[in-house]
Amino acid sequence: MVYQNSMINLPEYLIEAWGLGTFMVSAGVFATLIYTDVANIPILIPNAFLRDIIMGIITGITAISIIYSPWGKRSGAHLNPAVTITFFRLGKLTKTDAFFYCLFQFLGGILGVYLVALVFGSPFVSLPPEGLNYIVTQPGKAGPIGAIITEIVIAYIMMTMVLIVSNNRKFGHLTGLFAGILVTFYVIFAAPYSGFSMNPARSFASAFLANWWNFYWIYYFVPPLSMLVAAEVYLWFTRDSSKNICGKLCPNNQTPCLCQNPCDVCCPFKE
Repeated sequence: MVYQNSMINLPEYLIEAWGLGTFMVSAGVFATLIYTDVANIPILIPNAFLRDIIMGIITGITAISIIYSPWGKRSGAHLNPAVTITFFRLGKLTKTDAFFYCLFQFLGGILGVYLVALVFGSPFVSLPPEGLNYIVTQPGKAGPIGAIITEIVIAYIMMTMVLIVSNNRKFGHLTGLFAGILVTFYVIFAAPYSGFSMNPARSFASAFLANWWNFYWIYYFVPPLSMLVAAEVYLWFTRDSSKNICGKLCPNNQTPCLCQNPCDVCCPFKE
C-alpha cells in the first residue's frame, strides 16, 4: 500500500514526533545521570572518555530501537528535518508530508526535552559545570569552524550511508543498525567538537527551552545542506533515478509507505 492522501498520514507525523521526543528523553535522562552529580556517576567513573563511550552506546541503542520499532518502520524513522528535506528533494515525499514531518519533529523534540526538565529540574537546566542547560548543542574545543566542519562531515557520512545501504536489497534491512553505530561514534568523537547535532530539530528543542541561541545557525543550516550534497553526489555516481530510492531508514514490506514514487527495495513487495 502506498499512501497518496496526506489527510490519512497523521499517524506518520505523530510517530515522527514520538521518535525524536523519545530520543531526546533518552539523551536528556542519560546525559543527566552520566555527566552530573544526580547519580554520582562522575565519581564512580572518573574517566571522562569512558563516560562518553557509555553515553555513545546508549544513544546508539536508543536510535536503533526507535528505527526498528513497529512505529519507526511505519514512518521511516527520519526523526530529523535534514533527512526529511533530503528525501523530499529525492521525490519520496509530497510537500505536505515533508512539511508536517518536519513540524512534528520540532514539536516532538521540544516535548521530549521539556519532559526531562520536569523530572530533573535544576541539575538538567543549569549551566555547566553544574548542569547541562537542556543539553544545548554548541561549538566545542575547536570553536565555530571546528563545529561547522564536524557537522558537515557527520551529516554527509550519515546520508551517504543511508542511501547506499538502504537501497541495497541484500543489506537494506541493516540501515538502522549502521545508523545507530554511526550515532555511537558521533557521540564519542564528534560531540567534543560540535556538540553532535546533525539535526536542526534536536538543536532547536534544546535552544528553545534554554533560550540559548549562540551559533544555532550552524545546526540549522549545515546538516540539511550537507545531506543534500550527499544525495546529489550519490545520484551522480550511481546514475540512478531518484524514483528507485527508498525513503525509509528501515526498508520493509510490513508497513504502509508514503513514497510518492515506489522504490525498488520495499514498495514492490507490498500486497
